[in-house]
Amino acid sequence: MDRVTRLASQRAVVIFTTSSCCMCHTVTQLFRELGVNATVVELDEDPRGKEMEKALARLLGRSTGVPAVFIGGRLVGSTDKVMSLHLSGNLVPLLRNAGALWV
Repeated sequence: MDRVTRLASQRAVVIFTTSSCCMCHTVTQLFRELGVNATVVELDEDPRGKEMEKALARLLGRSTGVPAVFIGGRLVGSTDKVMSLHLSGNLVPLLRNAGALWV
């Protein structure tokens, strides 16, 4: 959990993913299209990835820990939460406040 917290606080937007997760790709692509240079942590490419994914699953209250999106060092949630924020018009202001967008 300490490693997740440390990684999540290093950049304005951090997305924990696995390379085979289609929803991870969708969320990552959304941030790219918005002009956000998010840090993407591929858990299946990290030796401690399984441990981090279990910690993220507990935080999210889900059976899987990916995708897990942190903005400004705070857990926002998974795909459903990110898309809900985007569709309601609340994602961009959140990204601006975290310093991830300048527009």
